[in-house]
Amino acid sequence: MTEAASARALLPLGLFLALFVGAGIYFQLTGVDMAFYQLASPVAILPAIILAVLLSKQAFEERINTFVAGVGDRNIVTMCMIYLLAGAFSTVAAATGGVDAMVALGLHVIPASFLLPGLFIIAAVVSTAMGTSMGTLGALAPVALGLGQASGIDLPLLAGVLVSGAMFGDNLSIISDTTIAATRTQGCNMSDKFKANLKISIPAAIITILWLVSYDTGATPPKIPDANLWLSLPYFFIIVLAVMGLNVFAVLTLGIILAAAFGMVTVDYQWVAFSQDIYKGFASMQEIFLLSLLIGGLSALIRQQGGLKFLASSVGNVTKRLFKHPQQRAAFGVAGLTGLTNFAVANNTVTILLSGEVSKRLAEEGNLAPRQSASLLDIFACVVQGALPYGAQALFMGASFGLTPIQVSVNTGYCFILGAVALAMIIWRKPLEGREKLEPSTS
Repeated sequence: MTEAASARALLPLGLFLALFVGAGIYFQLTGVDMAFYQLASPVAILPAIILAVLLSKQAFEERINTFVAGVGDRNIVTMCMIYLLAGAFSTVAAATGGVDAMVALGLHVIPASFLLPGLFIIAAVVSTAMGTSMGTLGALAPVALGLGQASGIDLPLLAGVLVSGAMFGDNLSIISDTTIAATRTQGCNMSDKFKANLKISIPAAIITILWLVSYDTGATPPKIPDANLWLSLPYFFIIVLAVMGLNVFAVLTLGIILAAAFGMVTVDYQWVAFSQDIYKGFASMQEIFLLSLLIGGLSALIRQQGGLKFLASSVGNVTKRLFKHPQQRAAFGVAGLTGLTNFAVANNTVTILLSGEVSKRLAEEGNLAPRQSASLLDIFACVVQGALPYGAQALFMGASFGLTPIQVSVNTGYCFILGAVALAMIIWRKPLEGREKLEPSTS
């Protein structure tokens, strides 16, 4: 039975954030690369789980049962299975040359004078197809650095442009872990969230491109990597099927099979390599897989002790004082909660997992459609993540380009524009979609 609203129930969450962020700050001050990723999040959350168990007023066996029920929650397990399939697709497609094909395809159609907006578009397309901003940056950074040095483009700006494009796809892709987490926690179809997201992401992307066109990058012709462009088809295949509303398990399974089939026909991709790459893809999702399970259990304990009730009522009270329209209150509540959480944990997927249940409650109270709350949840997690100087994206690009992370983060123009466009639409688009307009979730 759920207890009354209690701030004390949030102490385990505070402990997790203190350990995770505190370790990151310590390693950052001592000059360790990727400082905020030295303490693995599934390890950082273990003391928080122990504290949550100790704080519970249930009998000990009931506390454990509550935790295990949270770990085994249908949405958590479904999300974890999707993570595995998404990791397998990304790994198989990359192994067969799909990433190189996507890069080459983009560079084939970009004039030299359009290099900055062109790289933004390439990063956006590749990230949307791969479902990972870090994978996109890893694939594009060497190519972009060479192009920047050859054409004399300001490297901090170029690094910021790549992060901007990578965050576009991280936010929008149907195989991104942020999309998976947002749709599962809010209870909506991926295709519905994708369409709702487009209404905010596309205007922001257009504004970003217009801004980047204003820079003179000269006429240095880009060097196009050798690649079989046919290998890019599996990426477009899964995007089209997802937008059509096909079940995400079917989409990802078909994507894996198609990527492997193209590889076997074009680059002599072997069955043994195929099986090994599927497992590598599974292994690449190990951290987020474990963290999702453990957060599910921790959230169940916090919820049972009244922590989520307290958080929802606190955010609700603040937004009620600021906004009269119930859907505006819900939208700003989701945005504010998500942004603050991401500032603390420096990880957009973790942010969504931590904020998801409270965001859903705020959306229900404000009659905001799940597709809208999922979209806002993902948008503001990606906005903050892309602009954080201690986020993985800025740290990686800083190391790759020989820059400080702050030089990268201040140039991620799309992230700032996306946040501004989302806030403007919340303010001026009244009413937002209500829950009664949503079709039942099927994925």
